[in-house]
Amino acid sequence: MMSRDFGAVAEALRRSTVHVRDGGSGVIWRSDGLIVTNAHVARSKHHRVELWDGRLLDATVAKRDPRRDLALLHADLRDAPVVRPRDSSGLRAGEIAIAVGNPLGFTGALSTGVIHGHGPLRGLGRQNWVQADIRLAPGNSGGPLADAEGRVVGINTMVAGGLALAVPSNTVEAFAAETNDRASLGVTIRPVEPGLLVLEVEPDSPAARASLFPGDILTGISVEELYDAIETRDTLRLHFRRGGDRRVREVAIRLAA
Repeated sequence: MMSRDFGAVAEALRRSTVHVRDGGSGVIWRSDGLIVTNAHVARSKHHRVELWDGRLLDATVAKRDPRRDLALLHADLRDAPVVRPRDSSGLRAGEIAIAVGNPLGFTGALSTGVIHGHGPLRGLGRQNWVQADIRLAPGNSGGPLADAEGRVVGINTMVAGGLALAVPSNTVEAFAAETNDRASLGVTIRPVEPGLLVLEVEPDSPAARASLFPGDILTGISVEELYDAIETRDTLRLHFRRGGDRRVREVAIRLAA
């Protein structure tokens, strides 16, 4: 794969990748100014993004989904090159993978590796992940994972078990096409030994209005059960622990307005 055309593939990916100045990367998904990144990168309503040519632009968050760890930004991106998404369902283990991002302050850094797998992972719910044996670092989040032809197969999100995990491009396409907001608790969680650790609580979300805080640990429920409950219920009753308090508390969270 590493032919003389590889430099052109890498440069095209760099030109379609932006630096979200306060925390990560993003991908120019559509010519109308749509940028895809991670929800954990786009934590506030407004961001500054830097393009490959050094231009700094204002971007506004149009939509966030902490469950899928995706967010859409809009910016004035006239003449900016867009990525070429690929159907992620056709990925096979052993394919060449290319990641572009802005890790540790290095703009447009590129790394290569191989696809390890595609599908759900134990402990991370039913969501599919593209798994790649490729090196990522803080700042790669929200950037593209691409194949040997430069077609984007996922949005880099995190590292788990020594593998890079990316949200599949098919999931990104579905998220970008949705016109109705899905039910959301408004938290970012991570499985830990006692339960589900709350990493982030969105302002004015159902979780925030119920006084959940980062650091709380949800108990007695798995990731799959929590996601199923969010999709099928109007109200959740959750048990959680806070700080060093060993007591289990209960909170009722209303998802529907």
